[in-house]
Amino acid sequence: MKRLVSVLAVMLLLAGCQKSASPVSPRVEHALADLPALVDSCGIPVMQYCYFSPQGDIHHVLRHRDTAFDMAQPIDEQSIFQAASLSKPVFAYIVMRMVDRGEIDLDTPIAEYTDIERFDDPEMARRLTPRMVLSHQTGLPNWAVSPSSDEWPTSRIAFKYPADSCFAYSGEGYAFLQRAVEAIREAPLDAIARKEVFDRFDMPTTSYDWLPGYDTLALTGFNRAGENRGQGRHPRANCAYTLRTNATEYARFLERALLEGEGLSKEAHEEMFTHQVHAQRYADEPRDCDSTVFWCLGFGAVNEDYYWHWGDNGNFKALWLLHPATGEGFVYFTNRATGHDLLNPFLKELTGDDLPLNDWIRN
Repeated sequence: MKRLVSVLAVMLLLAGCQKSASPVSPRVEHALADLPALVDSCGIPVMQYCYFSPQGDIHHVLRHRDTAFDMAQPIDEQSIFQAASLSKPVFAYIVMRMVDRGEIDLDTPIAEYTDIERFDDPEMARRLTPRMVLSHQTGLPNWAVSPSSDEWPTSRIAFKYPADSCFAYSGEGYAFLQRAVEAIREAPLDAIARKEVFDRFDMPTTSYDWLPGYDTLALTGFNRAGENRGQGRHPRANCAYTLRTNATEYARFLERALLEGEGLSKEAHEEMFTHQVHAQRYADEPRDCDSTVFWCLGFGAVNEDYYWHWGDNGNFKALWLLHPATGEGFVYFTNRATGHDLLNPFLKELTGDDLPLNDWIRN
């Protein structure tokens, strides 16, 4: 009997070890196993990704076999990518922390916190609220002019649609709300983000500004022609597109801040995930792929199953996906303009669902 008990104990121990060593389902395992071939077929120099679930995390770096993509920077889990529009959910979380503290109100006009001098229509600008910005209902264009240009800080902003009339993706709206946040906190964006997010979630090499370490850590980006276009430094911190990070650090934000709601009240966390608007990407051109896509406060949703955001700074592409029902999440960063070419086959394998994200993003 003692021998039988010992054998059973060993078997249970081994079973426990096996479970903890395999944090993915066969479906996810198959999808991740196919990623290297997809990276090669799409000509992506480097992909960095993190998959996480209640059973554990998987971090990996994939490099294209073509030596034509030689880079001076070391390539590993510490490598830094442009996060592009993955900057926005981090900023949205900061705003919701401020809402919890009563520093800002989602439905109070932003004009009560900062100036509206750049707007051609000041009356319309006075209607804009943080909720409209975070859900892309400002009616503003994505950008008045290139946000990295010398002209952008003083460029005139014209409305594309009436405020609060439709979904209209806009970095310009986020930048307007950034000015209000900086005015309220009397601090620049990156200092606010470091206190509210980066220090809290152990993200030491994540920043909206250029950090000295990026000289060696930040990867260069490649266009579709395969030309190395450099690291792409930005002239000023912008909450809509200048974040730099890596998959490991960004995954900590996704898992703890967004999925678990750490640092937010229950009400604020639930509000972030509440559909605010049907995200018909082009207001004048409805498409089939729009039918199940909505926008919450800082990120998108496919029905009430998946939550997501994509990043596109030209030669840097990124995307994250959360599935709250299972506690799973995935984020990836790439350094070539072809970085989203793998979306359809990969997301189908990863989720087992036909998600419309590829068509919504790219067409």
